[in-house]
Amino acid sequence: MTTPEYKEWWVRRINDNIPKISQENSQSIEEHLRVIPSELESIREDFERRNADLEKKIEQIKKENTNLRLDIDVQKHETEKLKKEKNKAEEELGSLKMDYKKLRLSMRTAGLGKTSEQWRAKIREEKNKVEEM
Repeated sequence: MTTPEYKEWWVRRINDNIPKISQENSQSIEEHLRVIPSELESIREDFERRNADLEKKIEQIKKENTNLRLDIDVQKHETEKLKKEKNKAEEELGSLKMDYKKLRLSMRTAGLGKTSEQWRAKIREEKNKVEEM
């Protein structure tokens, strides 16, 4: 049993628990209900972003490392080639020195290795022998 006053009060009453949309601060339902990321989620997203950046840097460093290894291989090959050429040149120099020594020895034994002064002295001797005859 309800009285007519109660029914009238019931119709006019205001339920304070129901939020009413104010025109001053009007937001759409999507904005009002959007999920605000937690601090942990923010940290995780930052970590994933940094991790992706570091992975890119690692890939770049790996490529540079590969290029440097190729450069090292080329330098080693060139070094070995130059060492072989140097050894060959040293062998040829040694051979030329031996040939030169043999030539000098054969010139001395044949008398061709005399200096110009020795030849002048030899010519004077021969002239003196001829004059004495």
